[in-house]
Amino acid sequence: MTDDRQLPSSDVPSRRAIASWCLYDWANSAYNTIITTFVFSVYFARGVVGDPVEGTARWGAAMTAAGVAIALLSPVLGAIADRAGRRKPWMALFTGLTVAFTVALWWVRPDPADAAYALACVVIATVSFELANVFYNATLPGLVPQRLLGRVSGWGWGIGYFGGLTCLVLALVGFVQAPAPLFGLFGLEWVDWGEQANVRATALLAAVWYGVFALPYFLWVPDEPSTGQGLLRAAREGVATLVATLREARRYRQVMRFLIASAFYRDGINTITAFGGIFAAGTFGMSFEEILVFAIVLNVVAGAGAIGFAWMDDRAGAKPVILIALAGMSLCSVPLLLATDRLWFWVFALGLGLFFGPAQAAGRSMMARLAPPGMAGEMFGLYSLTGRFVGFFGPLLFGLATQAFASQRVGMATVLAFFVIGFGLMLAVREPAR
Repeated sequence: MTDDRQLPSSDVPSRRAIASWCLYDWANSAYNTIITTFVFSVYFARGVVGDPVEGTARWGAAMTAAGVAIALLSPVLGAIADRAGRRKPWMALFTGLTVAFTVALWWVRPDPADAAYALACVVIATVSFELANVFYNATLPGLVPQRLLGRVSGWGWGIGYFGGLTCLVLALVGFVQAPAPLFGLFGLEWVDWGEQANVRATALLAAVWYGVFALPYFLWVPDEPSTGQGLLRAAREGVATLVATLREARRYRQVMRFLIASAFYRDGINTITAFGGIFAAGTFGMSFEEILVFAIVLNVVAGAGAIGFAWMDDRAGAKPVILIALAGMSLCSVPLLLATDRLWFWVFALGLGLFFGPAQAAGRSMMARLAPPGMAGEMFGLYSLTGRFVGFFGPLLFGLATQAFASQRVGMATVLAFFVIGFGLMLAVREPAR
């Protein structure tokens, strides 16, 4: 297997293209950070529903529904894109949908009557966000040679965390804590500052951030050439190829092992990121401002971890990075769940965050290395499918355990099992020869 087996005609990657590819991570981090983790999820539980336990359970049910939709759609669309060639039109569609439904969250008032509308918008935006990422990740093998997959994937994740950090700082200083948020800059002085408008405005910030910083990707990252197939033919052949791949799974034994192993540990990470803000608010009584400050520091640590482990990925392989990261997250999770003092919560939560980025970035580079030529879209679709097939268990178990024991601490304890299972299954995966 050569380094440039999936490169376009030029085997020298463009620095501008690589920078633009990484900047898309910077762009989409705003949605994860502001909407699903630290701000809007907490606002929904506390402000919209008015009961942190009930709000957590309803948010978990919505994330479960989104996960099922992503699992059904991602491999099919990935296979279709492989047959049609071009991926940018799909990314433009789903990026646009995510931005539009994030803007729609501005109209979610702190009223239980708006809860259903809020969850509908979040589900559609989350599904579109994840589908855009399927095509985004699938462009990596064709952008850089094999020897650079680890570091470019790590750079992307690291830049993404720092993008989330910057967006959170702006949300904190310019909206949540500001007596008169920055709407004056946009000619919106007429906005009524009641009904927690300063918190709801962070959804507009996330939407603008995502839309603006995603543009360089569409301008400068090369797309796969079109195969000339119409959409219907590409759909028929793509689905047929996907079915054949699933039937002949034994031909892709290492891929399937990795998909299953990564599904578990990614579910643990996704559950923490989805409910971390809710957990900090409900269990440790942290205010919006405190949660945002914590999230800012967490993003610095996670970004440093992703970039710091990027070179190790290329030199030692993705598998060792993933195993080290899973061991680190498991060791930090136990004392974090037992902590009652905020200081120890900070210490072990930041320790946990240090390994988030390396596990996710190395997982992406591992999938890029394992994907057979011409099947990157399909394989990243299956990567999303397996993550979501197992992925709805995390939010579901978190919500059920929180409700059953009336304790967010018990709900968060379910995450540790996913790290342990993922570590055990990952031991059986053989990384491709370097």
